[in-house]
Amino acid sequence: MSHPDHLEAENGDETPEQTAADVELSRTVAALTADDLEPAGRRKLLGRLVGDIRRRGLGQLFRPRAALRWMADVVADVAPHVPIRDKATLHRHFPGLDDDELAERLIRNAARSTTGVGAVGGSVAAVEWIAPPTLLSAPILLAAETVAVVAIELKLVGELHEVYGRPVTGSQGQRALALIQAWSEQRGINPLLPGVGVATVLGTAARRDLQKTLLRRFGRSLSTMGPLLTGAAVAGYLNRRATRSLAEHVRRDLKRSRPKVIEG
Repeated sequence: MSHPDHLEAENGDETPEQTAADVELSRTVAALTADDLEPAGRRKLLGRLVGDIRRRGLGQLFRPRAALRWMADVVADVAPHVPIRDKATLHRHFPGLDDDELAERLIRNAARSTTGVGAVGGSVAAVEWIAPPTLLSAPILLAAETVAVVAIELKLVGELHEVYGRPVTGSQGQRALALIQAWSEQRGINPLLPGVGVATVLGTAARRDLQKTLLRRFGRSLSTMGPLLTGAAVAGYLNRRATRSLAEHVRRDLKRSRPKVIEG
């Protein structure tokens, strides 16, 4: 999933302008999932993401139901672009670690990244509370933080599957769907999931599950709006805790159903 094409092959009805904007947004989010970002780089990318979101659909972020649908659509568009490293690449990047140690390193890095996103969002929000227009920028900032955190966690879910011998397979759309469902349900991917497109399945119960989970995450991001820099500290802590909780649920599920190695 390192350099996937956009989902327009499955959605088909996007205008060239929408496609260009969506691809730019996806590239920004993919860059935010890197586990070696410095704070300055993360801040710059989050600022770029805010700009991407402004161009994509500002008005919907002021209507709660529409905002959830909008974020679900953004996650569906971004998911195929999330760069998942295969097991061999992960071992090259983190040599000398066994599977459990590698998984723990990935979890720690992802938690540090989502903590960083919360801290950046909180510090930006602290400035916005002092300097208007707060009401204009706050929904965009919350949406940017939520989408960035979801992308980091989708990458973590995909790479944990690689570590424990359950790589996500299928077309780009099928892999994206599997990751979204695993993230929404906080469990390993069901290998019996029928191979259907993201747009098709996210029009059913899976979309409702995704929106419910996004609502919880969006609500947690409201802590970013705390007074002064307390918002940054709280948002970072809550992001880290939620990322680790997701990872532990997925890891336990994967270890229970891990393929057995036959010696002989």
